[in-house]
This record gives sequence, C-alpha cells and structure tokens, in this order.
Amino acid sequence: MRDFNDYRDDNNLKREAGTYIDDAPMYLFNQGVNYEAYRMLGAHRGKSFAGKDGYLFAVWAPHAKSVSVVCDGNGWDRNKGRMYKHMNSGIWEVFIEGVEPGQCYKYSIETFRGDIILKADPYAFYSEIRPANASITADLTYEWGDEEWIEKRSKTPPYNAPINIYEMHFASWKTHEDGTYLTYREMADELIPYVKKLGYTHIEVMPLAEYPFDGSWGYQVTGYYSANSRFGQPTELKYFIDMCHENGIGVIMDWVPAHFPRDAYALAKFDGECLYEHPDSRRGEHKEWGTLVFDWTKTEIWSFLISNALFWLMEYHFDGLRVDAVSSMLYLDYNRREGEWLPNKYGGKENLEAIEFLQKLNMAVFERLPNVMMIAEESTAWGGVTAPAHEGGLGFNFKWNMGWMHDVLDYMQCDPYFRKGNHSKLTFPMMYAFAENYILALSHDEVVHGKRSLIDKMWGTYEEKFAELRLLYAFMYSHPGKKLLFMGGEFGQFVEWRFAEQLDWMLDEYELHRGMAKFSSELGRFYQEHRSFYEIEREQGEWKGFKWLKASDADNSVLAYLRRSEDEKEEIMVVLNFTPIGHALYTVGVPEPGDYTVVLNSNDKKYGGDGSGTKVYHTKNIPCDEFEYSVDIVLPPLTALYLKKSPLTKRTRKTTKVVGAEKPAAKKTTTKKTTAAKKPAAKKTTAAKKTDKAKS
Repeated sequence: MRDFNDYRDDNNLKREAGTYIDDAPMYLFNQGVNYEAYRMLGAHRGKSFAGKDGYLFAVWAPHAKSVSVVCDGNGWDRNKGRMYKHMNSGIWEVFIEGVEPGQCYKYSIETFRGDIILKADPYAFYSEIRPANASITADLTYEWGDEEWIEKRSKTPPYNAPINIYEMHFASWKTHEDGTYLTYREMADELIPYVKKLGYTHIEVMPLAEYPFDGSWGYQVTGYYSANSRFGQPTELKYFIDMCHENGIGVIMDWVPAHFPRDAYALAKFDGECLYEHPDSRRGEHKEWGTLVFDWTKTEIWSFLISNALFWLMEYHFDGLRVDAVSSMLYLDYNRREGEWLPNKYGGKENLEAIEFLQKLNMAVFERLPNVMMIAEESTAWGGVTAPAHEGGLGFNFKWNMGWMHDVLDYMQCDPYFRKGNHSKLTFPMMYAFAENYILALSHDEVVHGKRSLIDKMWGTYEEKFAELRLLYAFMYSHPGKKLLFMGGEFGQFVEWRFAEQLDWMLDEYELHRGMAKFSSELGRFYQEHRSFYEIEREQGEWKGFKWLKASDADNSVLAYLRRSEDEKEEIMVVLNFTPIGHALYTVGVPEPGDYTVVLNSNDKKYGGDGSGTKVYHTKNIPCDEFEYSVDIVLPPLTALYLKKSPLTKRTRKTTKVVGAEKPAAKKTTTKKTTAAKKPAAKKTTAAKKTDKAKS
C-alpha cells in the first residue's frame, strides 16, 4: 500500500485518485468570497467516478503533512482514507465509496512536527452528542412547505412591521419529567402555540450550532455547521422552523462569530498550527471567556463564516441572525489592559479587518435575502451599526438598544422616593431612539449570574412588583423600537434563569402570575394590532410617530406621549405613573381636541390590579404646558394607560376617584395606596415602606 505522502505533488496519482473539486471554488475560497464554501468542504453524499455511492470529504488544512479520513466505514484506519492535497489552496479531498448517512468520522492529521491529531470536521452537518465529538455524515434533504412564508418575507421589509421576539433557550424552556430535553418536533408542538397565544411574531433561539459545554448556553461553538444533536436530527430542526412559518412565526438564531473554544478536537490549532485563530495572543484570545478569536487577516475565515451565516439562512430558512458580541470584534482593546492588545496599522484600536468582515457579511446576506434580520449585539456607541455598508456603516439592519435597557432597569430598581432624581433615565434614551434601527431587549444576560429575574429587580411589595413589571412592559411596548423578552419574564418568574432546569411552570397556579401572563399576551396582541406603535421608526420619518406630552414631570415621576400611525388616522396617548402615589385628576396637555378612551390599563383586575383608571375622557379648551387643549385623567399608582383618540363627542363628564384617594384639592392631588409611602412623595418625606411577603 502506497504511503499517503506519495499522493502529494504527483499529477499521475492525482488523476488516479480522481479529484472532484474544481479550481474556481477553491480560488474563491482563498480570496474570501466563496460564500457557499459548505457545498465544497465537509462531507457530501454522491457517486464516485465509478458510479459507486459514497461521500466526498474535503477539508482546509494547509499546514498539514498528510490528512486521512477515519470513519466507521474504514475501521478508523488512517491508511484507508488518504486524501489528496490541492497545493495552491491547502484543501484536501477524497471520495470514499460505501459510506452512508449516519456514520461517524474525523480527520486524522499528520503535522509537520510528526504528531497525529484527530479533528472533527469544521463543515460537518451533524455531530455526536457530548461528551462524544465525532462528526456524522448527514443528508439534509427536506421537503419544505413554507413557500408562501418565504415569498411574503421577500416582499415585506421588517422596518415598519410589528416585531415582537420571544428569546428562549432550547434546553431549559421546558423538559420531560425526567429532565431530558424536548426534541425539535416536540418543541414545535409545545412552543409554537404558546408564543402565538402570547402575541409574539418571532422566536429567537439561543445558539443551536453544536457546542460541548452545557454551561456555555451554546456560545462556545465547536460545530458551526452542525445542528445541535441534543434535540434531534438536522431535518427535525428544519421541521421545527417549517412549522413556525406555517403558524406565522419567524425564527431568529443567535450566531457566534466573535470567538470559539479551545477544545482539542475542534478548531484550535486545527492542522497543528494556528489556522482559524490569530497566532498572537494579543489578538487571538479572549481571556475573560477563555476562548480564541478568529484571525480576521485570513480571507479563508471570511469564506468560512459568511458561508456559515448564509447556510443557516438559506439551508435552514432562519429569518435572521442575532450576531453575538459584536463589540468584541470591533475593538482591538476590548476587555484588554494596556500591553495586552496590538493597535491597527494606523495606531488605533479599531479592528479594521473585522470591520471589513462585518460589512462584507451583511452585504452578502442582503444581496441574497434582502428582508431577513441581521441583528447586532453591540453595546457601545459605535456609529452607523445599522447604516448601509456601502455608506461606511456596518450594514446590520437592527441593533440591540443596550443603553435603553440598562437605564430603564436601573430606574425600575430605584425606590420611588429617589426616582425624581433619576427621571432622565427614562427620557434620555429618546435622544438617540432614532439613531439606529433598535430592538429593545430584556434578554437572558439580565436575569442570570446574580442579576436577579426581571420581577425580582422591581421595587416594592409582592403585589407592587407585579404592578411595576406590567408598567415596565407597557413602557417598553409603547417606546420606539422592536421588542424582545427572554422566556420566563412573560409570567413573572421570580427565580433567576437556570440553564439546567426548565422554567417554573407551576407558577400558573398563582393568580398574580396568571394575570401577568394574561397582560403579556394582551400587550403583545395590542402591539401587533395598532399601527401607531410600530409603523414609524427610524426609516419612516423618525419623530413623526412620537410626540412628548409630559417629559419633565420628575416630581410625580410621570411620562406621557403620543404614538401615531403613518397616515395619522390612529393616535394613542400613553400615560405612565412610576410611583405608588395615585392621582384622582392628572392633567395632560394635548395638541387637538377629541375623546380619549382607555383601551389598555395595566391596573385592570384581570391582570392583578384593582381596576381603577378605565374611562373615557374628553378634552377641554384649557391650555396645558405648550398645548392648546388638555384632558384630566384618573391615574392610579404604578400604572400604565393606553388611551385611543377619537373625534370629540358631547358627553357629560363625570369625576371618577381612585380607590383610596384623598379628596382632590384642585386639578391635581396625590392619593396614596395602602402599600405606598406614609407621606406623599411630592413632600419629600420618608420613602415608600416595603413589606416583606413570600415570593411565589
């Protein structure tokens, strides 16, 4: 038997081996512009030149001395699957007859140091479930039924559409009684009707590419092209997405190009040298995460990752990608101290090659799929994240609004007595609300690692926490920007997210949690049904759809604003009271006369409130603030009101009092709830007194 090395640089033996890969796709791969590299590299079912069934294996390993495929079909004998090297490209290939779908395989790589290392296929479509780590030959053939969905998506830009995203972790949303995972098919049966009921338009799944360590939540990827084996076969993931589309639900996947783990069987020192990672630790490591960083100077990495993004979008029909940790890609000094990073060629901290990669990534995606969502998790003030790449922007079409999230959550954790001094945390985000195409995200990162669940962050007693959470969500859904909420937040789970355990579904037995779920559901549907809440954002005229009515009432911690549809036929007034002090008469100035009907009240009894505040209000010809007209409304404590405007009618106005309110002194008075402060906050006395109650 000839030694594998005999195949190298031997044209006769090359012809004898029968090479299958053309020069053109290899050249494009090396140039960084082969955006379908997964069709060339990896393991592909087909027929040999002799007409025999089998698989063509191909791998990029330019530093290797020799490479063999070892698999179930050849007894894992490296001498039986010897590969031919294309010297110009560094790509190795071999066709092995008799290999069938479902067989395990790896690449046996001989380094120039003489070591023999076993590596999983970077382009494998399927992998063994951990702790095993071999690649598995797979057939991705699936008969899709979502042609109508894909056609509609191609004609519908997402900018002026209601986007309401339910972020979830596949392994811990719900499990079987014995703790085992739901499969992709079982998840289709359980999850889809649940998110439809709650009024969500999209599901965002945390990473579903293969990963070895459960505690990484999927953010340490070893199989970039492998659908996660914990939940079933690749075609079953396609089925899940297909069923989502059949039910009108889009699916977004969290995608991780910023770093990868050090596992010896995966990408790290793949061919004995630093191939995928940068060789200099000052650019090639994220010490905080214990991971490696892609070498953005290698154009082959661009082909690998851009192909990967398109693979998930085109092969699996995902409707978008949330790109993780973009900030770490943009800055060379990201989370590094002085001396731990290398400047760019101009002496700056911008990662020029990574920036160019992101621009090319987004251009490649939108050239093929113009209305998918490319979402940047970018936490800094980097300009132009959602500006077109050809204009110098990064080219994403959405960005997580991390500033809004941090400011609002900081505010909601404040004792109401101190909220007056923090009022700008609510209003300042409007200063940049239209600078990018934003998604308001209350994500997994905010309910783990000791940060507490969303409801547990809220100030107050047990009942007040629910009122505050409803208020927070009502503010979020009426604020410019698309919406995202992490699982468990919809029903007010008190316990922090635990990646190894399912959500606390038993909380449905408790009235306030049921009310919270009902509020989340009706709020989500309200958002979808009212154009004024989503039509006009950055791309459609900015401030045309939003107008402040009360932005500076810090003394009462009240906000009021209008949301308008593009044709101005729908107008909704939003009034938010962030203190436990109610108002029997709260005056809001408005630009035009009309009737304002409360169409959503977070204090409604069905949600867990006392029911006060629901009414029809009529404008008066009395100026208020800079407006010609005004309206006096009943504003209960810790309450959000949505009021829909209609033409003015002649009705007799009645005064409605808040439960427990004091007799009004003039136009405005303060009332106090039994659980509120001993004295009104406006008098600057003692802070509201918290009561200790057991949390469900």
